[in-house]
Formats: sequence, C-alpha cells, structure tokens
Amino acid sequence: MVEPFSDEQARTLVNLEQRYQVWMDGERALASLPYDLRRKSIGGRNYLYEITDRGGNGRSLGPWSDQNEAKLVAYRARKSELKARRDTSRASLEETGRLCRALRLPALASAAGPILRESDRRRLLGSHLLVVGTNAMAAYAIEAGGFIRDAPEETDDFDMAWSAIAPAESAQVVWPMLKAVDPTFTVNMERTFQARNARAYEVEMMVAPSRAATLSTSDQPRPVPLPEQEWLLLGAFVDRVVTCRDGSPARIVAPDPRWFALQKLWLARQAKRSPLKRPKDFRQGMALLDAVKTSMPQFPVNAAFEASLPAELVEPYEAWKSRAPDTPVRAW
Repeated sequence: MVEPFSDEQARTLVNLEQRYQVWMDGERALASLPYDLRRKSIGGRNYLYEITDRGGNGRSLGPWSDQNEAKLVAYRARKSELKARRDTSRASLEETGRLCRALRLPALASAAGPILRESDRRRLLGSHLLVVGTNAMAAYAIEAGGFIRDAPEETDDFDMAWSAIAPAESAQVVWPMLKAVDPTFTVNMERTFQARNARAYEVEMMVAPSRAATLSTSDQPRPVPLPEQEWLLLGAFVDRVVTCRDGSPARIVAPDPRWFALQKLWLARQAKRSPLKRPKDFRQGMALLDAVKTSMPQFPVNAAFEASLPAELVEPYEAWKSRAPDTPVRAW
C-alpha cells in the first residue's frame, strides 16, 4: 500500500531535488579546478605551481611571468566565485534537509550519504554505479509519490552494482571514491566483494556477468559476477534525491522497480540466501510490486512486461499477481 505524500511533503521533495542539483553543480565545478595554484620560490627563482593534494605535492607550470601571474589571479577569482555560489546553495539545501526530517520523509542511514554524494560528484551514478540494496527503497517511495508500507527500509550496509557498458578511463574508479569518503576503508580479504571502514560500515559490490569485463581488475572491492544481477539492468532506472537521517542530501540511481521487486521475490526463494534475509526480501518485493501497480504508471505491469519475463521470474510474478488485493504481506 502507498500512503500518498501530503502537499507540503511533495513540495519539499521538489525543492530538495532542485536545490541539490544547484549545489552539486557547484561541487563539480570546484572539483574540476586544480586543488590549488601557488607561487613558489625554488633556488632563488619563482615558479607557478599546481598543487595536487593536501601534502603540498604538485608540478611546475613554468617560471613566474606576467602570463602565469594572470593565470593565478583568474584561478583565485574563479575559485572564490564558485565557493560563494556553492556555500549559498548549501545553506538553502541544508534548510530543506531539516524540513525533510521534520516531515518524516523517507530517509537513508546517514553513513550512506557521503558515499552517494562522492559518487555523484565524480559522475558515477547511473553511468557506472547503481544502488541495488534496501537503500533503493527510499527512491522508490519518492517515485511512487508516497510511503510504501510493509516494505522494510532499514539496513546496516550499502549495496552497489557496477553498471558501466564500456571500461572506465581510469584503472580504478570505485576504490578511490571510497577512500575519498573514508580513508579507513579496507577490503575484507575473506569476502573480497566487501569493504569496511573503521566504524564497521560495510559496502558490497555486485556485478552482472555482461558488465564484469568493464570493471578494471585492479579496482576494489572485487565483485563475483551473479547472473541475477542482469535483471537489474533492464527497464528504466529511477533517479531521485532523498535525505539521510542526519538531514544531509543524497542522490540515488536505482534499477527499474519492477525488476528490483521480482529479483527480491526470486531471492526469497533461494536456499543459498540467508534465512534472516529471505523474509525481508519477500516483503520488499511484494510491497514494491503493489506500489508499482497502484502508483507508478510510468512502469507498466502489463502483457508486454509479462512476456519479457525470464523463466526464473515467472513463478514469483504469478505468486504476486494471484494474491488477492489488500492481502497482508506474508512469507511464501
């Protein structure tokens, strides 16, 4: 069942998305600039240096000259302008985040926010990474225009799937992003598809066999290709901005809710799946398919969709379809 958002809740979510985009544009513009430019004296001669990190490492851009002085002045002016624009947009964004908390809108665990924001800053969401775990439920609720009741939303970890069609330009994409969020992240050597930080927050990477070759062998964590991940690449992705429990914003790009729900129902039937996770999988899948049917006409559940189902998903789909309307969600 979907409980529609109030007018005030819906209006706040529209403002959240708009203000987040303005702020993120500012963040990306700043990220496109060099870390810093400085005039540096070496051996009695002056140079213009591009600094690449907090440790002061960098490279010379040539001896000091009128041209390089103009370059430094222009850089500082541009950086100051972008910082002012970003900080102004951040203030209104933070205000909207506080309102989202007050209105009790769908929210993520706070630890997920920095990962999503850094992924978005690096333009990885949708193009390279999808949110495929329970964290996606907040985006589906916003897509449905209301609270999806009976669907568990709490999670203590973060699941992402590699979705790039072509190999990334950089050998490592995921690992530098995670280390930028928290340098204490390390790979769990017993489960190399998983990384943990010092606070024991877990990030798990997944990949469909058709996309495994586009993930560099030097990147980390290292996911095991899973055939069922192919289903999450089908249909149209959901792209929404949500808030975390601390009021900070985060953008989610998640799989088509129809395929996400059916994969959850399929997982709930797998003996290899943890018995502690199967009931949650089932409730999420059933509740989400109900929400798709009643509140997401942009994702039709019709004869054409049914005809596209692989054999493995026909039985879970029929079990959902044959369930009487308004029947409480229970295990198989």
